[in-house]
Amino acid sequence: MKPVFALADCNNFYASCERVFNPKLVGRPVVVLSNNDGCVIARSNEAKALGIPMGAPYFQVKAQLAQAGAAVFSSNYTLYGDLSRRVMQTLAQFSPDIEVYSIDECFLGLTGFADRDLTDYAQTIRRTVGQWTGIPISIGIAHSKTLSKLANHFAKKNPHLTDGVCDLRAPDRLERVLGVTEVGDVWGIGRRLSRRLQAEGIATARQLRDAPPELIRRRYSLSVERVVRELRGESCIAVEELAPPRQQIIASRSFGRRQTAFTAIREAVSSHVSRAAETLRQEGSITGAITVFLNTSPFEDTGATPYYNSFTVNLHQATDDTAQLLRCAHAALKQIYRPGLRYQKCGVILFDLGPLQGSQGSLFSTQTADDRTRRQALMTAIDRINLKMGRRQVRFAAEGFEHRWQMQQSRRTPSYTTRWDQLPVVG
Repeated sequence: MKPVFALADCNNFYASCERVFNPKLVGRPVVVLSNNDGCVIARSNEAKALGIPMGAPYFQVKAQLAQAGAAVFSSNYTLYGDLSRRVMQTLAQFSPDIEVYSIDECFLGLTGFADRDLTDYAQTIRRTVGQWTGIPISIGIAHSKTLSKLANHFAKKNPHLTDGVCDLRAPDRLERVLGVTEVGDVWGIGRRLSRRLQAEGIATARQLRDAPPELIRRRYSLSVERVVRELRGESCIAVEELAPPRQQIIASRSFGRRQTAFTAIREAVSSHVSRAAETLRQEGSITGAITVFLNTSPFEDTGATPYYNSFTVNLHQATDDTAQLLRCAHAALKQIYRPGLRYQKCGVILFDLGPLQGSQGSLFSTQTADDRTRRQALMTAIDRINLKMGRRQVRFAAEGFEHRWQMQQSRRTPSYTTRWDQLPVVG
């Protein structure tokens, strides 16, 4: 029996989340802005019809959005994360074999459901998700994950033809869709690779499918050959029930206003380190290296040349201790900070991650086993207090207290589903 995959993808997810608790927004252009209200990161179909590009700086499209009567929101990741969890829980009712691929995408294994009318089954899934969460989704069905992504893309782009569901198991429909899909829209084909393929006369998904796999492997790579075979309906990528181990943890934010003082930037970096270290401990991991980065804005109206710099510190012994990571981060910041510049953003990256259990010590460490036990107990106590009493109730002094550098979110909606004091009021 050939495998069958479905990809369920939320339509314009962030914009749809904003509409769940405000039905008056239906039919009206909606955009969601990035941290600090910088760029457009989500658009409703009405906003896309206005020609608002993804990633556009808000100040460049502000007048156009105002003229069109668009609703503009600061990003509210607490709300989006909770609604995503509810969508995934609902999807799990329909298949025992699911893979949460991103905050708004989920693969479902439907091989065991092949004797059903899968188009009708997918419509049932759409209705249920819409009724239980308020989030509209599109579903693509095919014999490989790559083709199910393609099917979903077609369903989303052509709702008048598909009613939100596209099944590419039918050969004639598959031929039509592959013929009208640009090669750059195929899952796994990036922009640069797309240009190379087009230069060699491969402009559509169908032309890529019909290319000899062995030739593709010699000219490009094994992964591109796998894409070709997936387009032929040969399943090469299984549904992964467990997420692969995280490779890195990033914590960063734009400043609410430009920062020049080292002290304020140091506080921001310290706050990011604490947040990243807390995530590290939640996942039972340790890190072997930390990078600190700092940049000015590329849109600075003073005409100054944009500045970006980063510095990496490799640890002698991997750790999850916030205090140790703070010392490394402060040393890195001193290497990249330049007086007189108006900084827009800073952040930290933890990488070289590994499991805490079974981690190897260092011959050069002066810390004893008892010291490490006490430090881990301290970190655990801090995390538990903050979990019970609220985030940042106990913090390191290096994080500061006033936080004048914090980002602006003047257009953020309430956290309707996660805060008792922000529940929507009816009547």
